[in-house]
Amino acid sequence: MAADDRLDEHLEEDDLARRLRDAHRRVRLLTPAQQRRFLAICDLAKRDPGRAGARLDAFLADLPDTPRSQENALGD
Repeated sequence: MAADDRLDEHLEEDDLARRLRDAHRRVRLLTPAQQRRFLAICDLAKRDPGRAGARLDAFLADLPDTPRSQENALGD
C-alpha cells in the first residue's frame, strides 16, 4: 500500500475503501459474473458500508488466490 493513499486506518469507511481497492486489483482477471458481483458490492458500499464489508469478505473468500492456481505446485 502506498504511504500517501490518504486513508486513515482507524476509520471503518477507509478500511472498506482499502479492501475494495485491493479486491479491484484481483477482479480484473476474473469472469464477467464475478466482476458484476464485485461492482454490486462497490455500489452497496455507498449506501451500507457494513453490509458491503460482509459481502466483500464472502466475495474474497470465494476468489482463488490466483487465476492460474490449478497450474501451480503446492507451496508456490
